[in-house]
Amino acid sequence: MGTFNGFPPSVFQFLAELEANNDKDWFDANRDRYESEVRSPALEYIAAMQGPIEKISSHFRVEPKKVGGSLMRVHRDTRFSKDKTPYKTNIGIQFRHEAGKDVHAPGFYLHISPEECFVAAGVWHPAGEDLAAIRKAIIKHSKDWKAAVSDAKFVKRFALTGDSLKRSPRGIDPDHPLIDDLKRKDFIGLSNFEPGLVTSPKFVNETAKAFKSADRLMAFLCSALSIKY
Repeated sequence: MGTFNGFPPSVFQFLAELEANNDKDWFDANRDRYESEVRSPALEYIAAMQGPIEKISSHFRVEPKKVGGSLMRVHRDTRFSKDKTPYKTNIGIQFRHEAGKDVHAPGFYLHISPEECFVAAGVWHPAGEDLAAIRKAIIKHSKDWKAAVSDAKFVKRFALTGDSLKRSPRGIDPDHPLIDDLKRKDFIGLSNFEPGLVTSPKFVNETAKAFKSADRLMAFLCSALSIKY
């Protein structure tokens, strides 16, 4: 496990300038800044999180690699988007479950941008089979679900967020006492934090504590998907 003393303060300036100049020519001219102010410190943060994540669960990947690891790529997928700007203007880091192949797997997530900074834990946009399994688990183990989302450590930091259906899912009683949760398409706890924490030596410790406080939610979701936690 490495040590990490925080991102450089210039990280926000770089991201703001990238948002204002989101094109290949500008990025190519500022590639050295991207490496020193964004990617290198992000990889150092990831390396420093190996120990803390291991203490939470040994089944989540912590990979400080430039490509294909925990750091999400800076290039946007514009194939199906009206927005054709080529670069993401935030830092995204996901510690994904070993059983997952993409961002829809259970995971811990970090988001850094000039507009907002937050950590998240849970499952985002699960595929149909996984979504059905989570809903089935909420119905079958409703006490465990309620205990997870009302856990004192969790509610102190997190709020459940994400997209929901307008109507009850097919085959589920619209009068079910947990219908609001059963309508969810995302099962994500989100916790905002002050941008100043990003550049602090406390950043690893504080984000690790936040992820740990989502313990019961993550354990429930992994159990629902029949994967180890």
